Amino acid sequence: MLFRLAEVSKSYGAQEVLRSISFQFNPGEHVGLVGRNGAGKTTLLRLISGTESPDKGTIERMRGFRYGILAQHVEFKDATTVMDAALDVFSELQQLEAKMRDLEHAMTEVTGDELDRVMHDYSEAQHAYEHNGGFTYHARAESVLQGLGFTKDAFQKPASALSGGEKNRLGLARMLLLEPDILLLDEPTNHLDVQAVEWLEDFLSEYKSAYIIISHDRFFLDHTVNRILDLEAKQIISYHGNYSKYLELREERREQQQKAYEQQREMIERTEDFIRRNLAGQKTKQAKSRRKMLEKVERIESVTNLDTAKFNLKPVARTGDLVLILDKIAVGFPTKTLAKDISLTLRRGERLGIIGANGTGKTTLLRTILGEMQPLAGESRWGTGVNVGYYDQRLLMIDERNTVLDELRTITASTVTDGELRSFLGRFLFTGDDVFKPVSVLSGGEKGRLALAKLIYSRVNVLILDEPTNHLDIASCEALEDALNDYDGTIITVSHDRYFLDRIATQILFFSPDGVEDFDGGYSEFYDAHHRAKQQEAEAARAAAEAQRKAETTAKQPAKPAKKNKSKGPTAFEIETQIHATETQISELSALLATEDVARDKDRLFALSEQYTQLEETLQELYQQWEEALSQA
Repeated sequence: MLFRLAEVSKSYGAQEVLRSISFQFNPGEHVGLVGRNGAGKTTLLRLISGTESPDKGTIERMRGFRYGILAQHVEFKDATTVMDAALDVFSELQQLEAKMRDLEHAMTEVTGDELDRVMHDYSEAQHAYEHNGGFTYHARAESVLQGLGFTKDAFQKPASALSGGEKNRLGLARMLLLEPDILLLDEPTNHLDVQAVEWLEDFLSEYKSAYIIISHDRFFLDHTVNRILDLEAKQIISYHGNYSKYLELREERREQQQKAYEQQREMIERTEDFIRRNLAGQKTKQAKSRRKMLEKVERIESVTNLDTAKFNLKPVARTGDLVLILDKIAVGFPTKTLAKDISLTLRRGERLGIIGANGTGKTTLLRTILGEMQPLAGESRWGTGVNVGYYDQRLLMIDERNTVLDELRTITASTVTDGELRSFLGRFLFTGDDVFKPVSVLSGGEKGRLALAKLIYSRVNVLILDEPTNHLDIASCEALEDALNDYDGTIITVSHDRYFLDRIATQILFFSPDGVEDFDGGYSEFYDAHHRAKQQEAEAARAAAEAQRKAETTAKQPAKPAKKNKSKGPTAFEIETQIHATETQISELSALLATEDVARDKDRLFALSEQYTQLEETLQELYQQWEEALSQA
């Protein structure tokens, strides 16, 4: 095992966060930690790492336990470059490099037994260097940095000059390169674009060491974990499988718990009725015995959020069959075109998901079709009977002077009762006295939920949503998805939340550097199609690289160092020629390893790194033979 928690509890003042938590974590496990905001997920990571101590219970860790925790705020020294910060995790290898250089220098200055000792020390240092990945760590650092979105031009940039998001990405790169016994990753996809998130998914899916991930990115969890720890009501419940499997198992468990609750409640009611009827009668002894029994019964809690009922939204006004037509539209600014040649036809009831990197024109397209900006070319046309509601991230549609309930009432008829409004708000997780809170005191996520509730309740027949799941926790995202799946109008949404898109979108508009692609199908279908294409491109690139390598090897491969032969062997000059040819190959291979294409293709990177290691070994053997040839001359 890596660590084990036994009956661990943690409180902050009067607020209990964790209660009697027990679970074991084993080497190599890939686990997602989920739960509502404020449920104690980050606290649990701190307890595991030892940065906080439990109030009760024990935490047992493997001897020599090494963890890496992703800090929320990462800082670097002024003189440290991006590449220096990444390579800093390989300080032991860098010390070995310095030792090997010193020993190489010493070889030229000593003879006899002293030379034998120096060469023995050099051999041991070289073996340790090779065993710990010394010949490949530079290439690995470049691969991880580029995978997380750093260009080669940024490698020599001062790390202290990076933005907050870039510093967090650099901190994540260091964690991945460090390879401790377990990675503790708190929202690792924050500040990453879709391409970097997909790279991280591929990296972690093949990562051999253990990790725990806290993430609101459910699609990311689906592709990186094989166990879910659900932190609910101060307790941990473990589920085997990815996020989608967890949802199935969680629903089964909740149904079983609700059934057990109802059965227990019936038993309690029957028993209490028996006690009332017989406490003063002939069966007083039995009644008292049953009363004591009831006092000892551990009560099963009702699953209050087990609610499969629909939102019962009223139908929206019907639009024409054609809702939106884009004809070779270009969007952007007079001085800069962000995207062009966008053509699509959106029909009544369809749901369009818009994805792509930041700055590619997604929100600009929304503002253009809303009429806030003029298209640079082409034409945008709405169909008949269209009534548009727009959700943007500025939340301008809510009035902070109102209460939650009053804000929803601003768009309703006077005949709608408070009970109906409170029931609807409850589906957006505003329960009890939450509805009487002033909007001004709500968190960003709560304001977002209220704005979405108001927009959906308004009965517009076209919803345009710009990043609607930003600042929402998983439970809030699920509530929004349920509401939108009950909605019978047309939806256009920009989102980085791929799980949300998978549940909502029926077609995808993908903004890329190569143009805008209209894909007919949901996000999973789009993802699978693009991953297959990327795999085919990678396989073709690997085949081409291998063919080129073989051709170059045939043309320039130096002869293997000759075995020791006292009577006959290559001259020092002949060995120098082989050394020169090998160093040339190493130099060319090093330049190839430094290219962006190789850095982003880990299979090709590892193959070329292995070849690099073999050439380094050959070079060391040649140097040894050269020393021997010189001593015999």
